[in-house]
Amino acid sequence: MTESTALANKRRAAASTADLAAARGPRQWPLHLLVSFGALLMVFPFVWMVLTSFKNMQQTLAVPPTFWPNPWVWTNIPESLTALPFGLAYFNSAYIVVVVVALTLLTASMAAYAFARIDFPFSRPLFILFLATMMVPRQVTIIPLYIIMARIGWIDSHLSIIVPPALLNAFAIFLLRQFILAIPIDLEEAAILDGASRWTIYRTIILPLLRPGLAALAILTFLDTWNNFFTPLIFLNTPEKFTVPLLLNQFRSQFQIDYAHLMAGSAIAIVPVLIVYLIGQRSIIESVATSGLSGK
Repeated sequence: MTESTALANKRRAAASTADLAAARGPRQWPLHLLVSFGALLMVFPFVWMVLTSFKNMQQTLAVPPTFWPNPWVWTNIPESLTALPFGLAYFNSAYIVVVVVALTLLTASMAAYAFARIDFPFSRPLFILFLATMMVPRQVTIIPLYIIMARIGWIDSHLSIIVPPALLNAFAIFLLRQFILAIPIDLEEAAILDGASRWTIYRTIILPLLRPGLAALAILTFLDTWNNFFTPLIFLNTPEKFTVPLLLNQFRSQFQIDYAHLMAGSAIAIVPVLIVYLIGQRSIIESVATSGLSGK
């Protein structure tokens, strides 16, 4: 009798859910249409860039503009790769991204654990001060940062674009703190009763449970560091030390109105970003949703 009642309840619940979805369907199609239109607007420049990279100069300057290449020019991308040292720029950006991501995950997770679980003097005002730095534009702090880098001899060095963002990333600290606040504190209390230190708790309990947040933060940090143009433009002077965005700027100066090669170079530069985003978009969405569960 009990199993029959439970089965009947499940069927009623499934039927009510289906009825609710059917009732909402006609009302939600305008929203779906609006979201689809917005997505189309955002993806159109990317599609235009890729298609333009397979056109010749006459097609890129045609009025009215042509959408599909006719004929398709397959030599633009190889010519763009050999026009400037993209391989060296790729290497510079790749190792800078790896170091920045690794250091950011380490420093941000430790700071986030301290703000979330350790009751030290002025912890709350200090955390608010950290968050306040997110409202200050990077252009405002670039002059004092440049002076500091000049005094320690890091101008025209990759250290100037690795160390500052890796040591102090307010967004990373905030994101991981919200994840840590969602972890049950009973686990840590039990570990403390067993004689575990704060470092042991951080290493054996917090970090394993923090993997989704660390994965999302790694992806976001990768995207921000790879696309960073402003900071390398200020601190780097030697072409051999240029990152991909700086090389693209030099690429623009060389080709000027040769939009086919310009778009080919841009397509080459965006490939790693596109791959990482497609692989990690689920982690980004889940991290943003989870980080808002605790508002302490």
